[in-house]
Amino acid sequence: MAPWPELENAQPDPNKYIEGTSSQQSTTPTKDKETDKNDKGAPVTKIELLPAYSMATLIEKPSEVDDPWDLPELQDTGIKWSERDTKGKILCVFQGIGKLILLLGFLYLFVCSLDVLSSAFQLVGGKMAGQFFSNNSIMSNPVAGLMIGVLVTVLVQSSSTSSSIVVSMVASSLLTVRFAIPIIMGANIGTSITNTIVALMQAGDRSEFRRAFAGATVHDFFNWLSVLVLLPLEAATHYLEVLTNLVVETFHFKNGEDAPALLKVITDPFTKLIIQLDKKVISQIAMNDEIAKNKSLIKTWCKTFTNVTQMNVTVPSPQNCTSPSLCWTDGVQTWTIKNVTYRENIAKCKHIFVNFNLPDVAVGTILLIISLIALCGCLIIIVKLLGSVLKGQVATVIKKTINTDFPFPFAWVTGYLAILVGAGMTFIVQSSSVFTSALTPLIGIGVITIERAYPLTLGSNIGTTTTAILAALASPGNTLKSSLQIALCHFFFNISGILLWYPIPFTRLPIRLAKGLGSISAKYRWFAIFYLVFVFFLTPLAVFGLSLAGWHKPFIPGLCPRLPSFKLFSGEGWTVQETRITEHSWVHVSTGQRGELPIPDAF
Repeated sequence: MAPWPELENAQPDPNKYIEGTSSQQSTTPTKDKETDKNDKGAPVTKIELLPAYSMATLIEKPSEVDDPWDLPELQDTGIKWSERDTKGKILCVFQGIGKLILLLGFLYLFVCSLDVLSSAFQLVGGKMAGQFFSNNSIMSNPVAGLMIGVLVTVLVQSSSTSSSIVVSMVASSLLTVRFAIPIIMGANIGTSITNTIVALMQAGDRSEFRRAFAGATVHDFFNWLSVLVLLPLEAATHYLEVLTNLVVETFHFKNGEDAPALLKVITDPFTKLIIQLDKKVISQIAMNDEIAKNKSLIKTWCKTFTNVTQMNVTVPSPQNCTSPSLCWTDGVQTWTIKNVTYRENIAKCKHIFVNFNLPDVAVGTILLIISLIALCGCLIIIVKLLGSVLKGQVATVIKKTINTDFPFPFAWVTGYLAILVGAGMTFIVQSSSVFTSALTPLIGIGVITIERAYPLTLGSNIGTTTTAILAALASPGNTLKSSLQIALCHFFFNISGILLWYPIPFTRLPIRLAKGLGSISAKYRWFAIFYLVFVFFLTPLAVFGLSLAGWHKPFIPGLCPRLPSFKLFSGEGWTVQETRITEHSWVHVSTGQRGELPIPDAF
């Protein structure tokens, strides 16, 4: 029970006196007593009740502290429908239609700005991302591979791009599926930065920012917690590799059609007028193609003609001829016939920067600034429009429809239905970043609770993997198996994470952690920027650097099952030129000398 309120400087009030005869014994606590006589001359005593026992205080309910996570009531301040005349009703209908058209229009621009933002990041950091992959010996360390996946996806703002690079490397035998799995886990983490950036746009209102930032970072916490459990498990047991290989070998998949381009059909005509990229350049850099390092990511020619023809070419000696029958010598020169591929450029692209002679970084910086401004402007307008539309009865119906559970005993089904809805919506828009970024402002203004946004976000993780599986099925025959196995690794990783952090209510740690971070960020808004930089840039870079610095000293059986060969220094009385470390010993490559772990300090 709440303590009784105390009144400061309380003075006797004649209206609060009760009368009684002097012979009566009062058990009521008194503050002051005054003796007087009544009309009959009998002495009476006036007793003032203490303020704590006043009737108003006895019936007053203790004040309740509002829960900051409760959804706000969006009050309808306009004229009610029943109070409008015919002209007012017609005007109201047209206003509603106009607001809906504006909402869809700015949502379209919002999605397009996300696409341009991704292209801008690729122009600024795409080649650097490709170079991360080029040293494929580093990626044999699962922790380094995980951090490479995070950094590359943050730099290119697209988990699809980083996944396609990994598929290309696996298909070219530059990387095994075992070493590709941590990179896919890292890509899953890196893709959640987009909706966290979107949440920063709602920092103007503390209550909205608290909800929006928590709703965005629940995705981050789910991905990080899943990796903390599943990466060591995968390193020790390789269950994802074994399971996906079993699925691929059991079901004889054949090449299918390309994944349906649903949202891209609408957005590509606009975004391709702004910028077009040749994303194969990043994959070529990752595969150590020296020519690709000097290429521009900006696509210049959209229509080309490639032809293969036989031509007479000179070779150094007859041993370099295609065959003895196709080889002849003319004086000092040797000739042979070889197939020569040449490409003819037919039509230029029609985007804004096609004729600009600017470096990729400069164009990327320009697009980055423009896309962030457009993203911020679209989000502000979308929030304002949603705030004006979702009021009164409309808001009540929508909030009840989205946030209410099924009746007992089927309340538990609601969350799993939300997962399916999230997966379906992500499959339609073909991007988990787009879906979760569109979800963030709805959480901020109080239409969707964090508890309901959580399963929707988990569903978006599943939806983006189904798109990747369809894309893998459309791969050529030589890359079909590897690309499909990697896509299935991504799928089963997210399924495993959901089984860990959703079915049992007390295991839903991401919700509690996200709420705590949202409260801190609402109070200290600078902390949100610090969190973004620390989690997605500083931590991956630091862990990646430590994994390289301690490359040849620490050894954890199972976690680092195979390390690359390396060249070292001359020690006292002996010289090591090249050494390879296996799981339990090191061996000198040229001499065959073996040694048991622990490895000497020189290593």
